[in-house]
Amino acid sequence: MSRLDGIRKIKKIDRSDMLGVLESFPGQCENARIIGIMFVPPVSYKTGYSNIIFTGMGGSAISAEILRSYIWREAKIPVFVNRGYRMPGFTGRGSLVVVISYSGDTEETVNAYIDARSRHAKIIVVTSGGRLRALAEKDSVPVIELPRGLQPRCAVGYLFFPILKALSKIGISSDRSRDVREAIKTLEALRRKRIGSAVPESKNIAKRIALKLHGRFPVIYGSSDSTDCIVTRWRGELAENAKQLSSGHLFPEMNHNEIVGWENPPKVLKDFIAVFLRDVDDHPRVSKRVDITAKMLKKSGFETIEVRSFGKTRLARLFSFLYIGDFVSFYLAILNGTDPTPVGRIAYLKNELGRG
Repeated sequence: MSRLDGIRKIKKIDRSDMLGVLESFPGQCENARIIGIMFVPPVSYKTGYSNIIFTGMGGSAISAEILRSYIWREAKIPVFVNRGYRMPGFTGRGSLVVVISYSGDTEETVNAYIDARSRHAKIIVVTSGGRLRALAEKDSVPVIELPRGLQPRCAVGYLFFPILKALSKIGISSDRSRDVREAIKTLEALRRKRIGSAVPESKNIAKRIALKLHGRFPVIYGSSDSTDCIVTRWRGELAENAKQLSSGHLFPEMNHNEIVGWENPPKVLKDFIAVFLRDVDDHPRVSKRVDITAKMLKKSGFETIEVRSFGKTRLARLFSFLYIGDFVSFYLAILNGTDPTPVGRIAYLKNELGRG
């Protein structure tokens, strides 16, 4: 039996039950869909904007990256993701700022909220509580309130789907209710047939990818106009869940610099493996570039992996990539012998910052 097919062995390592959280993710997305339906934005928010700015950090910000990637082709105004203490200079009365912090206490995001308020932007807060919830209540800023109790990186469904619905209610994007339902069905099918813990290694794409990545340094490649947000998500999940470093880059830019770097230092590169995220929505020239690049790397003796998305709609395919990556990072954590939930270094850093 594979090390990843024995549920008892997995539970000995997964002491905080990350597996349970992952298995319930489609249900989270369904609950999030309902939260979005229930949110009613103020009438004054249904007006023209010069830009949309999402601001957040870490697991809270990745939902913003996915939203940006998902709506940018239809958006008639700039869509920007801000990660930090300050808002960009173009923030103003014509801005819609969506402030995202699952905990509500992320210090960078709280500071960004205060900055956005000082610039008289219209703001929507997305949080489960904390200082951010209290500030929004004091300032009469609308809040999309989320259930508590998850790690922020595990709450992407809650952090994504209500905002998507809110944007359609405000008139910034078209209604995507049908696509949302299809995405949730795709996630359920993926868990049941291809990546869930009950699916044996022989049929489980996430387990097989994790086994190939074990003991290696993954370099994850996507496309700048379709899967850039997923590259970021995979790197974050490998770091937080598997406690493992990785790298990433995007096509076509990668072909203008990084491809040459796969030569030195040879002692380090021997443990590298390239992971290509491939979607039917990739530009045809990007697809050709990936084919050529993978061929070059194979000729040089490097192992490569292709990961393809599932689903009919772009939303379903984005979330299928995300869900596959989450399970890959979980299985890799098990192979690394580490409980995927705790993030001790982040907790230590926050404690040290709190001393100041």
